[in-house]
Amino acid sequence: MYRFMFLLILGLFLHGCGSPEVNDDVESIEITVSAAASMQNVLEELKKNFEEKHSKIDISFNFGASGALAQQISQGAPVDLFLSASLEKFNALRDDGLIHNKFEQNLIGNEIVLITPKENNNNIKSMEDLKKAERISIGIPEIVPAGAYAKEALNNMGLWNTIENQLVLAKDVRQVLTYVETENVDAGFVYKTDTQTSDQIQVITSVDSKFHSPIIYPIGVIKSSKHVEEATLLYEYLSSEEAITLFEEYGFTRIQ
Repeated sequence: MYRFMFLLILGLFLHGCGSPEVNDDVESIEITVSAAASMQNVLEELKKNFEEKHSKIDISFNFGASGALAQQISQGAPVDLFLSASLEKFNALRDDGLIHNKFEQNLIGNEIVLITPKENNNNIKSMEDLKKAERISIGIPEIVPAGAYAKEALNNMGLWNTIENQLVLAKDVRQVLTYVETENVDAGFVYKTDTQTSDQIQVITSVDSKFHSPIIYPIGVIKSSKHVEEATLLYEYLSSEEAITLFEEYGFTRIQ
């Protein structure tokens, strides 16, 4: 009798200690991910893959310019995970102690390319041909990493002062793409990955990486996150071989 009661109590105890991942009574946990606008398409697909494996975790994205996202985090925005297109913006948060030092790394790379509308009425075929353009769009260099890389390259190629007055500044790299698609500008600078989403533009040339800083996307769990465990699961998944392979399919480059 006593043995039966002991086993019954033990069974009830073990049942109560079951994993929350398989307990249908546990509510879903939402984690907020602030990510560079250039990662939107691939992250939407990775979100589906991750949530299929972790049904109790819901991912909410906040896409935008990395500089603006970093500023939001520094001001206390409730963010769990940050994917930046700028090492500079990311490192500033890390130096301020806002990134979890056990869960941060350089994740993936990218390229900057010069694009024009499909028609390319100004016959722009090279960087030097930008002198023929009336309007050229780049992201605001202070907050949009793609704009900062473009400005750095144009400066190093001796073209910045020549075309500065023709620039149309955009809030993020996706707005640059839209300006080019709608022929509101004659040319623009976006990431290689952005060009895969549009059939209304043409890629003229990749910007030689020797003219700008390395384009690296770091990832990190925010130290103030209320869901560090769940954010870490996503961090580890995005760093996995499965995820990196999908990043490559979307045009990102593997970091050697």
